[in-house]
Amino acid sequence: MNAERTGGAHAEAVVRDARQEDAARTDGGRLDRGAAGDGPSGARIDDDAAVRVLRTAIDRVVNTQREPIAAVADLIADAIPAGGIVQVFGTGHSRAFAMEIAGRAGGLVPANMLAVKDLVFRGGEDPAAILDPLVERDPALAARILPLHDLHPRDVFLVVSSSGGNGSTVEMARLAKERGHPVVAVTSLEHSRGITSRHPSGLRLFEVADVVIDNCSAYGDAELAIPGASLTICPTSSVTGAVIAQMITTQVCARLLAAGHEVPVYVSANVPEGDAHNERMEARYGTRVTHSEP
Repeated sequence: MNAERTGGAHAEAVVRDARQEDAARTDGGRLDRGAAGDGPSGARIDDDAAVRVLRTAIDRVVNTQREPIAAVADLIADAIPAGGIVQVFGTGHSRAFAMEIAGRAGGLVPANMLAVKDLVFRGGEDPAAILDPLVERDPALAARILPLHDLHPRDVFLVVSSSGGNGSTVEMARLAKERGHPVVAVTSLEHSRGITSRHPSGLRLFEVADVVIDNCSAYGDAELAIPGASLTICPTSSVTGAVIAQMITTQVCARLLAAGHEVPVYVSANVPEGDAHNERMEARYGTRVTHSEP
């Protein structure tokens, strides 16, 4: 992929920095956050502790991920005027990130969610085939999902997985990159570096992508230690993912406005003018932007 398509030296520096960020990590690949109960969560289990954990996680993203988020915004803002859209894929709770990007009030219209459920809703497969929660580990899913969507050469792929090791997400990134699309990973580097990939290549998501955004979540996602037990609660990846999604969207819109382009965003369907506005905007993209179930 040439430098122009990937955001040039900016994007290359971003992914290089993400892959080299090891100084504060233990031998197991995890950031040294101290013993259970230490740090911002403390040992007390209440709503204030949860808020502290989540605020700290958001601060980690804001303080460390502005550069890769800017690189992704550059890719998308360049792609939209050239006929590209965002293709976003995630499984499990990473679908929450996809829903923040695609089909969201105040979000970009040229954004399409790829999902395992497409095999049933769009591909006519038996629902029983996707009801096993472990199906996300199957790399063959990606090649079955992609033909169900109308792809354009300038589309940008956002592939989301906090663990970064399941077969379907790694394979989706690999196939998109093989087809010449810029590929962005949104993942937990701490978790990914501490696991073995389930993909046959042995690669983890961050090792396939052109640009990597770290959601700054802990190994195992949950960060609030339960006193007296080897358990944690309060996962952070959904919250930091929502922040990352909105930072990307806002920066894309800023770039489009600066370049003199219209900003193609949804209006809430729950306000009187919403349906007419959204139908008008969606008509520009035809079948390339799909609808999710209510």
